[in-house]
Amino acid sequence: MRRQPFVRRSALLFAVFAILTALAPPREAAAQEQNSETVVVDVSAPSHPFPHFWEQMFGSGRAILTLRDSYRRDMRNVKDVTDFRYVRFHAILDDEVGIYNEDAHGQPIYNFSYIDQIYDGLLANGVRPFVELSFMPEKLAAQPIHQAFWYHPNVSPPKSWAAWDDLIDAMAKHLVARYGIEEVSKWYFEVWNEPNLDFWGGQPRQATYWQLYDHTARTLKSVSPRLRVGGPATAQAAWVDAFIKHCHDEHVPVDFVSTHVYGNDTAENVFGTQEQISRKDMVCRAVSKVHSLIKSSAMPEVPLIWSEFNAAYNNESDVTDAAYMGPWLGNMIRECDGLTKMMSYWTFSDVFEEQGVVKTPFYGGFGLIAELGIPKPSFNAFKLLHELGDRRIDSNSDSALVTRKADGTVVVAMWNYAPPKKRGPTETFSLEFKNFNPTEASISVVDPSTGDSETAFRKMGSPPYPTQAEMQELRDAAKLPPPSVESVSGHKLKLTVPSYGLEVVELK
Repeated sequence: MRRQPFVRRSALLFAVFAILTALAPPREAAAQEQNSETVVVDVSAPSHPFPHFWEQMFGSGRAILTLRDSYRRDMRNVKDVTDFRYVRFHAILDDEVGIYNEDAHGQPIYNFSYIDQIYDGLLANGVRPFVELSFMPEKLAAQPIHQAFWYHPNVSPPKSWAAWDDLIDAMAKHLVARYGIEEVSKWYFEVWNEPNLDFWGGQPRQATYWQLYDHTARTLKSVSPRLRVGGPATAQAAWVDAFIKHCHDEHVPVDFVSTHVYGNDTAENVFGTQEQISRKDMVCRAVSKVHSLIKSSAMPEVPLIWSEFNAAYNNESDVTDAAYMGPWLGNMIRECDGLTKMMSYWTFSDVFEEQGVVKTPFYGGFGLIAELGIPKPSFNAFKLLHELGDRRIDSNSDSALVTRKADGTVVVAMWNYAPPKKRGPTETFSLEFKNFNPTEASISVVDPSTGDSETAFRKMGSPPYPTQAEMQELRDAAKLPPPSVESVSGHKLKLTVPSYGLEVVELK
């Protein structure tokens, strides 16, 4: 075959390169762009205590699921990387747990067998219950009002308030007798779940919930004044000011205030406005609102516990399954610092059946661990953020947290946030050290190419039922490599973070 002259071949190659460049997808083009930011790390700057409020408690699937080996395995794995202290779940009073029945004469029969197994299992793994008192046993319900979850909990008020009081009294006395008041006084008792939505069938909702709360709180306190009780456990940060006013005016015990919000809740539902609030800011805007309501109330010192939050309340795989969660969590922690005693991420595991039996490992579930024990990027994000110190040092960046550990080690988290499905440019962070001369940086990373099992799942074709070999491949993809170590000189360190990336740097 005759060879083409060199000039003609070069022209042809240039033309092909030009065509390929023009056809390059926007995502790749965006990845070639870079932003830059300087973060000043000044260990003499003002600082304040930084308790790890975001990892003290997690939500989970309903009560009966806690008896599964897969649930307890996932709980241990999350406990290992966060050392969380409390877990909250629905339906401890549902019929499948078996606490309430009646004999032929309508007299109550209590059975604490499964409740004991549930709480024994938590405590054996170093986790205490945050007891959400829900939902209504069928034989105690005034009406068959069933919520839409797959397991259809009954959300009716009780047919008899005296019978409800007796149930709460019997349960509280049993727990104190079994575990001791020193232990149970460290638990929290939250009355119901999201009574402002369809989880409560009383009408009108607020007035009948006040009735439920009053009966429950007073009964618990009659067993022991050391039992901690609170509410209103509402969705969308609702009712908090009215709840506090009611408890104050009616002299009803309240030890904490709880409520919920998700990143994709709307401003109209949370604030009654038409403004556009981004997913990354919604949770802490709501926390700030409630914090302010409490401070201006008749009970300004009552603790705020945010007993549910996440970036999405529905199933969005490119949110809760994805590396997106690393930057989202970093920013959430930065914004919510100092506004709440404790926050409960919903949930630690996809052993979860509100929408029915899980059909595929990555479906936008709320958990840190997907079905079949596969850690998600959010699991790795919590793992890295756990390494932050217990004092926060003021910094000039809204994409970083600068902290110090008790031994003096400085730990910095940086992230490159972009909205879901809108991957942005790479970010270059230039760390400048003042009053501090580190010589070594240990760098840990989670991003779409590191510690990301969801990306690996998509690359293998998103099989609905992965084989054993595929499951192992996904678990391997979820593993974080050992931290890289870099030398630091000249009081500076430059790091490049891709879109949806989170990096945590320990400086010595």
